[in-house]
Amino acid sequence: MSPPSVASETAGSREIPALLARSLARARVGSVASVVSASLRPRTWARLRFGVDLIIVCLAAGAANVAAPLRVSQANMFFAAGFVPLLLVMLHARPSPDDRLPGSLLDTGLHVLGVVSLAAMLALAVESLTGNSHPIGMALRLWLFSVVYLCLARAVLLSIRRHAVRSPRLATPTLIVGAGIVGSHLVRRLTADLNYGLRPVGFLDSQPLRLNDNGSGANASVPVLGTPEDLFDAIEQTGARHVILAFSSEPDHLLVRKVRECHRRWVQVSLVPRIYESFNERAALNHVGGMPLVALRPTDPRGWEFAVKHALDRSVALFALIALAPAMLLIALAVRLSSPGPVLFRQRRVGRDGRAFDLLKFRTMREASEADEFELADGIAPGGVEGDDRRTAVGRMLRGASLDELPQFINVMRGEMSLVGPRPERPEFVERFSHEVERYDDRHRVKSGITGWAQVSGLRGQTSIADRVEWDNYYIQNWSLRLDLRILAMTLAEIGRFRG
Repeated sequence: MSPPSVASETAGSREIPALLARSLARARVGSVASVVSASLRPRTWARLRFGVDLIIVCLAAGAANVAAPLRVSQANMFFAAGFVPLLLVMLHARPSPDDRLPGSLLDTGLHVLGVVSLAAMLALAVESLTGNSHPIGMALRLWLFSVVYLCLARAVLLSIRRHAVRSPRLATPTLIVGAGIVGSHLVRRLTADLNYGLRPVGFLDSQPLRLNDNGSGANASVPVLGTPEDLFDAIEQTGARHVILAFSSEPDHLLVRKVRECHRRWVQVSLVPRIYESFNERAALNHVGGMPLVALRPTDPRGWEFAVKHALDRSVALFALIALAPAMLLIALAVRLSSPGPVLFRQRRVGRDGRAFDLLKFRTMREASEADEFELADGIAPGGVEGDDRRTAVGRMLRGASLDELPQFINVMRGEMSLVGPRPERPEFVERFSHEVERYDDRHRVKSGITGWAQVSGLRGQTSIADRVEWDNYYIQNWSLRLDLRILAMTLAEIGRFRG
């Protein structure tokens, strides 16, 4: 019996270093994760971003001096030295768009461009008022280097944070006060899109709504940890660093006390406002005495801003049709040779104010030989391949690169569509969804679009119709030319990846 005993002891002694190595590795990973997680906290992240901005702006000032065509004068050096603190103060005097969840590279770039431009103009104005020389060349170099360097640095920081918060280990543990329909919907959104960096760890509600057959009610994957009175015990238990106040039955005075205590503990607090369906980015905060008063400013699809949008739509569509005419002729020839049938596919769709029009596409499928037996599932929007796959080889390529949509520039020129807006639907589905989906008809307040917020958010093909409605109504309520520009940029990025 002794040899097996010795062998087992030897094997056990060999396993001990391996176990210790794995334990040390886990400890190192855990310590690194805790350090990274701590650096992602708002206060720490703001300090890190300030430090990066300080280095980058100093580098930009140095590059502007080095790039001077002649020897740098003392006045230019003083100008650069004054520009650096002025720009840093202006960058951090107000919240930046990359503080928002999940953050946008386009919004961050526009913010940097605006702040640097204003700082350069203010610096020149101060120089003029003090009677000094006008270092226009130096100001232009400072502006150029600062914009380029800061945009690159902010893009790198935002990308690093986005990548980091997608990890459950690094995402911010979040408690939801209110285990009702709104709270459950919020949890579904946060778990579906990890870019927000918020990881729901529990509900708090004295009267949680049970999960129903239709999916409404408290989310089964997130436990109810107690009532709002147990908030700080739940924070200690889960390590939560963010609290979201959704709708609950608790009195406001109790929640106010909890919010104040959260602030004292450096726990972030967010809330879903009442009648949130009517809120948009145009809402303005006023005060009557010490009481906040939020002014709701709705989007006016009949206003002058949309008139400008539609004029720009037609101008861009005309330019696109002229520039892409050779490519469209080649595509038309390829479609004609790919299979019998017309080059253009026409389908009746419903647009603004419920008016029907013929949407144009390059034909991508063979003509059906028999009645299509496709039946749309409940809660799903139509699109993509419906029924038998009748796509031609050319059609697959056109759909993958979205080139089949190019004839819709003609719809834009006719005034039937816009470049950006909710995608139009067939009359039979419009009638169905109008009865099944709340606020579906709100999309008909504006012109339909070639691309839209729902599409660039991943809701293409046969996806949830309720989600599409939510995204499309968000676009209408928060419309701006900047949002249109963002959607067009995201569309080009998606096409560049050659979907499908």
